[in-house]
Amino acid sequence: MTPNGPASDEKRDLLYAMLRIRRLEERIKELYPQQRMRCPCHLTIGQEAIAAGVCAHLGKGDKVFGTYRGHGIYLAKGGGLNALMAELYGKDTGCTSGRGGSMQLIAPEVGFVCTSAIVGGTLPMAVGAALSARLHQAREIALVFFGDGATEEGVFHESMNFAALKKLPVVFVCENNFYSCYTHQRFRQPLDNIYKRAGVYGMPGDCVDGNNVVEVWQAAREAVERARGGGGPSLLECRTYRWLEHVGPHDDTHLGYRSEEEVRQGREECPIKRLQRELQAENLMTPEKVARWEEGIGRELDLAVAFAEQSPFPDARDLARGVYAGE
Repeated sequence: MTPNGPASDEKRDLLYAMLRIRRLEERIKELYPQQRMRCPCHLTIGQEAIAAGVCAHLGKGDKVFGTYRGHGIYLAKGGGLNALMAELYGKDTGCTSGRGGSMQLIAPEVGFVCTSAIVGGTLPMAVGAALSARLHQAREIALVFFGDGATEEGVFHESMNFAALKKLPVVFVCENNFYSCYTHQRFRQPLDNIYKRAGVYGMPGDCVDGNNVVEVWQAAREAVERARGGGGPSLLECRTYRWLEHVGPHDDTHLGYRSEEEVRQGREECPIKRLQRELQAENLMTPEKVARWEEGIGRELDLAVAFAEQSPFPDARDLARGVYAGE
């Protein structure tokens, strides 16, 4: 490993992780209009570097909490592809037995606790998991992903304050794509300074290019090591761009809240192409190797879709299963 960056094999792993997330999302985009996936899907195309770069430093015991735009985080943390696809189809073999859909994913076997449709809803949950780790003297940490809109919720400040007060092992990761649904950050916040808010609570804050997976990887490593070593919480603001509509598989420039030129510029910052060019320039990757990866990922997705389509729907008699304590 270089002093600050990932080693050659780690860079290749990051590229593979981002490709797998992108191809999953593209397959969802292709299949969604068939209306066999009935849950709302918030796609993360364009934002893959954040999930891949951050989760590269986490183990199964580390607890991760995500947002409703969470497919990439789920995969990067090790969640099963079959279980994810089946969940999108509302099937009993899905990761929440067809009860949660795209916005409520879980994979507790790999430390992926949940995503949530509630903006900012997982912030206090992550702080609670970090407090539990502290009380049990465990070495595991908690990490929470959230969007720029969540920083306008009171629970963001409450969570940051308590985590800093107790010096808890938690990392706050803001995926700032600059839009809360259809409203740009400039119309919602007087200052463009999310990462600086960490200083108010006495914790480190850092702002990185969320489309540069190596930069994300470097910043995340420092924050994770700090939390794991007893140094307390950190805030990472990763600036990125959402390619598609807020929810669904389509473009949305016709709505008028952002221009075609803005979207074009955002797509030019593709995190996958950036790393691929870097690896090829360093003679660490060839187009032929990428093509073989693509074929393998495509076969994996074919199997996951077939698994989802062939799986049964939940039995109506199990409607209350998992809803009440003791069920």
